[in-house]
Amino acid sequence: MHETDAPSPAPHGDPLLAPFRLGRLRLRNRIVSTSHASMLDDGGIPGERYQRYHEVKAQGGLAMTMVGGSAMASPDSSWGGGQLNLSSDAVIPHLGALAARIHRHGAAVLCQVSHLGRRATAFGADWLPVLAPSRIRETRNRNFPKEMDHADIARIIADYAAAARRCAEAGLDGVETVTGGHLIGQFLSPRTNTRTDAYGGSLANRARFGLMVHQAIRAAVGPDFVVGIRFVIDEGVADGLSFAEAVEAARLYEREGGLDYINCIYGRMDSDLVLTEDNMPGMFQPSAPFLDRVGQFRRETTLPLIHAAGIRDVATARHVIRAGIVDLVGMTRAHIADPDIVARIVRGEEERIRPCVGASYCLYKKVNCIHNPASGRETVLAHHIERAERALKVVVVGGGPGGLEAARVAAERGHRVVLIEAGARLGGQILIAASAAERRDLIGIVDWRVGELARLGVETRLDTFAEAGDVLAEAPDAVIVATGGVPDLDWLDGAELCDSVWDVLTGSVPGKDEVLVYDGTGRQAALSCALRLAGEGKTVTVATPDDALALEMPYADRTGFRKQVAQRGIRSIVDARLTRVVRAGNRLVAVFSNEYGGHEIRMETAQVIVEHGTVPMDDLYGSLRGRSANDGVTRLETLMRGGDVPPPADGGFVLHRIGDAVSSRDIHSAIHDAYRICSGL
Repeated sequence: MHETDAPSPAPHGDPLLAPFRLGRLRLRNRIVSTSHASMLDDGGIPGERYQRYHEVKAQGGLAMTMVGGSAMASPDSSWGGGQLNLSSDAVIPHLGALAARIHRHGAAVLCQVSHLGRRATAFGADWLPVLAPSRIRETRNRNFPKEMDHADIARIIADYAAAARRCAEAGLDGVETVTGGHLIGQFLSPRTNTRTDAYGGSLANRARFGLMVHQAIRAAVGPDFVVGIRFVIDEGVADGLSFAEAVEAARLYEREGGLDYINCIYGRMDSDLVLTEDNMPGMFQPSAPFLDRVGQFRRETTLPLIHAAGIRDVATARHVIRAGIVDLVGMTRAHIADPDIVARIVRGEEERIRPCVGASYCLYKKVNCIHNPASGRETVLAHHIERAERALKVVVVGGGPGGLEAARVAAERGHRVVLIEAGARLGGQILIAASAAERRDLIGIVDWRVGELARLGVETRLDTFAEAGDVLAEAPDAVIVATGGVPDLDWLDGAELCDSVWDVLTGSVPGKDEVLVYDGTGRQAALSCALRLAGEGKTVTVATPDDALALEMPYADRTGFRKQVAQRGIRSIVDARLTRVVRAGNRLVAVFSNEYGGHEIRMETAQVIVEHGTVPMDDLYGSLRGRSANDGVTRLETLMRGGDVPPPADGGFVLHRIGDAVSSRDIHSAIHDAYRICSGL
């Protein structure tokens, strides 16, 4: 491993920047990115997209990046795509290119090597039977596995060793296996292992398969190659692997497994609910929820420890290292938000780190961060914005997420930027979303950009409603219309009798004692509204035309919201499309059509609250379009690859609109629009 681009040590003895020796590998600091499925592979091969995604983190200064989330040791370990395939020598040259890139920037690279066991699919890839220690189906992946016989066990142990050898031959620094819901963990847990042979029953028997895997790996790679295990320290359920048994198993591995470290994880992953509550915490869980348990595990074991679960900010990471809870801290989702975390710490720019706001967007649209559009798109979008050859005057109208990003990127390009916002605060619809307790951390998207605009000297005008004449008076070279939208209710017969979700979340309209919330999108707003009203003691019903609640959310949000709906006694009605609302005395009747049967459903209530996306506020855009040099047309090439026709040198301006001013979408879409348009101005 080389350290030519490693940042120089920071003063003040920052524990995060202290070097560490992992086995025979010297790491330059204590911050790592743990293995995760980026879905950037090319048919199981880590090609250019995959390599660039990890390379930018190495450039940003972390100690080690870990690739290959659920990488396949065997052909029958596929969930259908999106994993590195380590079961063939064809992967070696591509892993070698990846390793060379990471090493060039002074970081180490490890690969997770695994067999999914019952988490694989029998209905994709090579259509092979799913295997497991016992014939126990997983709720999340839904396959009925074949109980492994001794030939299966011997083959897969050899496959693990061969996969590790390929990683070593490629020049990687090490490998990591996985317990948890993966095959080694399925043998280890009494929930999934009911065998009565030498691989079942006692803890020593249940640990046998994993120990044999590690012994085979060590024999294949030799003593200098780092070998670790991502290890569940407590399944958190009465019939699962307890903390005490996990400690006992860890001691077995310490004595016999040839390990260099343990990567601590908690809980189970056999359903969306437990995966996001007990394994990869979502918005309804606190930050870094498992530190106490990891600290207890630390006191019982001796190997170096890694931990990553909801550690999103530098202050928490620094505490974890300073308190000796672990030796290396995983800031995986935080690096999706900002791959330059370490470099910013070293430069004394910690306040400029783009925050991970815990939106779980990266779990939904794999490695696309809700507010870093370059993440996962490194081959088409740069994380660092280059200055333009010619400084322009850019007017941005609208201070929501899209407008803030447009102003930031244009200013980074060296342009003179004026941002005009009609409201008293910057933030747009994020201010409404963040008013819900479970989504409060979204305000970090706004706060970070407000700080960046101040640093860049962007002129911001609040409480200013911009008309065409106001914009033209600025003599702009480019105008970005980011005026957003307003709640879409005009389609509904009886809309004048209804309130919008915005009305309730902003507090402008109080909830009545009995409320019907209609969710026409499956996004977060309607259910945030319903939870708030239920928390106020209202009787709440949610109706949706979808076949289940929360269909348009990341699975971490979806399960969290559904659990809250169930716990708070909120009634839900699915397959029901709202068609009209009428008065009935001093009450309202909402009339629905069943999506499948077509029959009418009527519901009487005191208040109807409607969420149906937004209608673009595009009057300003319409009034400017005919005066613009490009007729307000944003070319598809601009959106897909960045870059655009520059403003005419002899005067005139180009006009673009972004975000909900175009159509009702989401935060990421607005920021993505802004980034790829303005990085080409």
